[in-house]
Amino acid sequence: MEAVLQTKGFLSLPSNPKTRGLTPSQGLKRRVNIQKPNSLSGFSLSADGFSRFQSLVARTQGVGHKNKTFHICRAEAAAAVPDDGQPVFGEVEKPKILGIEITTLKKIVPLGMMFFCILFNYTILRDTKDVLVVTAKGSSAEIIPFLKTWVNLPMAIGFMLLYTKLANVLSKQALFYTVILPFIAFFGAFGFVLYPLSHYFHPTAFADKLLAALGPSFLGPVAILRIWSFCLFYVMAELWGSVVISVLFWGFANQITTVEEAKRFYPLFGLGANVALVFSGRTVKYFSNLRKNLGPGVDGWAISLKGMMSIVVLMGLAICGLYWWVNTFVESPTRSRKKKEKPKMGTMESLKFLVSSRYIRDLATLVVAYGISINLVEVTWKSKLKAQFPSPNEYSSFMGDFSTATGIATFTMMLLSQFIFNKYGWGVAATITPTVLLLTGVGFFSLILFGDPLVPTMAKFGLTPLLAAVYVGAMQNIFSKSAKYSLFDPCKEMAYIPLDEDTKVKGKAAIDVVCNPLGKSGGALIQQFMILTFGSLANSTPYLGGILLVIVLAWLAAARSLDTQFNALRREEELEKAMETAAVKIPIVAEDEISISSLENGALLDTTGETSSSSETSAPRQV
Repeated sequence: MEAVLQTKGFLSLPSNPKTRGLTPSQGLKRRVNIQKPNSLSGFSLSADGFSRFQSLVARTQGVGHKNKTFHICRAEAAAAVPDDGQPVFGEVEKPKILGIEITTLKKIVPLGMMFFCILFNYTILRDTKDVLVVTAKGSSAEIIPFLKTWVNLPMAIGFMLLYTKLANVLSKQALFYTVILPFIAFFGAFGFVLYPLSHYFHPTAFADKLLAALGPSFLGPVAILRIWSFCLFYVMAELWGSVVISVLFWGFANQITTVEEAKRFYPLFGLGANVALVFSGRTVKYFSNLRKNLGPGVDGWAISLKGMMSIVVLMGLAICGLYWWVNTFVESPTRSRKKKEKPKMGTMESLKFLVSSRYIRDLATLVVAYGISINLVEVTWKSKLKAQFPSPNEYSSFMGDFSTATGIATFTMMLLSQFIFNKYGWGVAATITPTVLLLTGVGFFSLILFGDPLVPTMAKFGLTPLLAAVYVGAMQNIFSKSAKYSLFDPCKEMAYIPLDEDTKVKGKAAIDVVCNPLGKSGGALIQQFMILTFGSLANSTPYLGGILLVIVLAWLAAARSLDTQFNALRREEELEKAMETAAVKIPIVAEDEISISSLENGALLDTTGETSSSSETSAPRQV
């Protein structure tokens, strides 16, 4: 006879059990030594997630009880492993390739390809946007701080509000396509329609009159109006990094992967992506050099844009195809069901909820601190770069080489990242990026402030102080970005996984879409304040270095705090999964399946220590 029971709460077990082994009997294999440290009193967790009841078999107080019925948990029988290492009732081992399950490869390979395409596009867009706004007629590098502060940030906030609304009414797949397809359409239209016809709808004459009335100090704000379509391209390129990479891709990756898969494969996603950086850098350089072979009177930059935007559109369509394939043929993992189901919240309620969460605040600190820190160094470097390479052709060609070098450095860091995660854990990996940025930033600012004594030495190598500052700043950006892509981004995305679905979706939208531009805009505001206070960027350089130090220290403190909270959430999630698994119905093996005559020296005892008399009743016995 077979009885079925529903486990609830803690299991009632013998108070002082003594473990004995069983010999094979009627298909039940001998139990081996399976005792492990217990996370909860009364039971321990096996590798496959089932509750392995310990001490269920105890020493008998006598022999000759052949007519007794002894109930043995079938979950124990399934968990018992014979000498050959093969489970009796366990699941069949899943097929593997190179030690990785095929079901896992069906998720990881398409995700890596998606990341490749997204980063390929982002590199082209990032290298192109600065060339457009800086080298346009009537504009200069002064436009960039105004763009980041007064155009990019408001549009990012507007997108976050729209995304939050759409997330409440659309399915995840519909939300993905609704967000990414407008990007693809815009970049295609810009290369083939907006840029070739820009001289028809750019208000050049009105901008000239406005600049004459306001004065040359308003060159940057007026330039935004003068070349508004180029500025729109700049903002859309910035949003591609925040929206498509951070929200769409990483949100999708978190949806279909487990924490264990993330720790193993998230750092490796960037391997293919940084091969994309290398190839996209070569692509930018190739199209930049096309203009050298064109005759006079031909707008070579328009031809270059058409070629690069065509590639962006094709890669975007490939991203959509890969997303459709994964959703069609790959199953998402089972998540732990939270005890508290959070209701749908409005926009203001969502913002209040996120602000009140210490976990989300620490995540936001990481993102904002990175944006401010990299911007403090990067803008100073770009001013040197513009002075060294004033023409669009030279500027764009150098940025192609820069992207290629960044891809190679990041690829190398990706190879080391899995070792860092496995050896030292999340906390150490999260602190490497701010440390690298601090050290390289100190080197860059030191060269600018104290580089005069090095002029004779640099001249021997054919370097001017300006060119040396360009190269050192490039190295600083390469090392910082490689640490970000290989360690900072995976750490940030892994931190979202233990969160409940509502916090995860709206938290990512708030952090990645708002905090990322907020960090860049914050850095721009700091620089604008310093320039107005001290007269020039060069005069404010020592103070910028001090601000960089304070921000990086705050970054490190937030990373340590988040490490503690992340580990606590992981333990809570594992405990909830264990309790959910323990709540399943467990079949009981009856007398007909297990004979007392097959036991060597023991019998099952009840909690009083006396011989079980379960044969006298047909009622199920509570384990």
